[in-house]
Amino acid sequence: MPTDVMTIREMCEAFDVTPRTLRFYEAKELLTPIRIGTRRLFTRRDRARLALILRGKRFGFSLEDIRQTLDLYDRDGGATAQRQKAYELAVARLAEMEAQRSELDLAIADLKAELADAAAKGLVPERAA
Repeated sequence: MPTDVMTIREMCEAFDVTPRTLRFYEAKELLTPIRIGTRRLFTRRDRARLALILRGKRFGFSLEDIRQTLDLYDRDGGATAQRQKAYELAVARLAEMEAQRSELDLAIADLKAELADAAAKGLVPERAA
């Protein structure tokens, strides 16, 4: 059996994910654990990929974007193309998030104004006041 591997339980504990999550990422070909019978053994490569997957998901990247970025490392044999792709995705995602925040800030301000107007006109139900 290879050394420096983790079981599915160890991976779940280390990354605070469920076995179902790991199997899902395996089915999507984002992780490729060593299979010995029904056991899955995750290598350092799998652990690094999972850390990047979870970071990408936290930032709101699609699984396809994450897959393409991860695959660049394997295809090109290095991190340069992968870093460039990640940078480009991050710049685009940041712009999207900032636009969403602006829209949300406007919606919050509008809703507060509506609530203040309703309260000033005495339209607030007794329980809500």
